[in-house]
Amino acid sequence: MDDNIQEKINQIQLLQQNLQNFSMQRQQFQMQQTEIESALAELDKSEKSYKIIGNVMVLTDKNDLKKELEEKNQMMKIRISTIEKQESKIQEKAEGLQKEVLQEIERKQDSKKQKNDNK
Repeated sequence: MDDNIQEKINQIQLLQQNLQNFSMQRQQFQMQQTEIESALAELDKSEKSYKIIGNVMVLTDKNDLKKELEEKNQMMKIRISTIEKQESKIQEKAEGLQKEVLQEIERKQDSKKQKNDNK
């Protein structure tokens, strides 16, 4: 196989690994976001609020905790959005490389076929 084609195939494999890594990160952030949203919902239902600091649970101001959770939730949304954009760019690049590889392989096959037809 042509070195150029092999190099592009290696790039595609690397891009796919990157996509997997981003997908795992996105899933982790989405799980954290779900936990934060669940905590916010429970916080609205409760009169007292507690926060875990290290191995200790302490009574804390409900409004301060709500504000902190909302900020964390917003940060998770930004992280997820950023990862999704990166995934999209990598996916587009991988698809472009796949098309290039397929076109080069087709050209080589057509070229071989024409040589065989001319014999």
